[in-house]
Amino acid sequence: MSDALWTRLAPALDGSDRPWTERPETGEWPQAGVLVALSDEAQPTVLLGRRAGHLSNHPGEVAFPGGKREEHDVSAVATALRESEEEVGLPPDAVTLLGELPPLVTRTGFQVFPCVGRIAPDFEPVVDPSEFDSVFSPSLQTFSDASIYRLEKMFDGTRSRMVPHYQVGQDNVWGVTAAILVLLANVAYDAGLDLQRDWESAP
Repeated sequence: MSDALWTRLAPALDGSDRPWTERPETGEWPQAGVLVALSDEAQPTVLLGRRAGHLSNHPGEVAFPGGKREEHDVSAVATALRESEEEVGLPPDAVTLLGELPPLVTRTGFQVFPCVGRIAPDFEPVVDPSEFDSVFSPSLQTFSDASIYRLEKMFDGTRSRMVPHYQVGQDNVWGVTAAILVLLANVAYDAGLDLQRDWESAP
């Protein structure tokens, strides 16, 4: 990662590995940690996976490695690293933590903590087919391109809300994954993309 890019990203990231402050069952929302794994090179890539088609929740969707907090996880970073090792074979000691973005709240009521880390450019994922069908690593700068970004109005049976989408080749990257990438692209590349809602609050 170039010094210039890190200089832009650093102020947006909380560099501390903050422990969970409450038990899983007592929080306002269920919590999850995801790893935003950036390759350590001048133009970093970001590791994304295509969720397995047989999964009951969000099959086929593009997501970061990560998942729901478990009782023994001490922090969002611990959750993200544990899940990343299980899903794509990324050892925790192969990740240099850069910091956390503020947590985002999904339309399904999860509070998602994005943990940003640096990994080696030559990392070769070992995909768990029970979690992901495949993984891919587009350039982070891809997500600063306004021509592949859109907001779509979605109705969940109760209310309408604007949801971010990126069209990356054949992949539609949307929802909280897209929102995290918008936040990073806006900071890293001054992309100026609009989310039209505060993702730190319930939609």
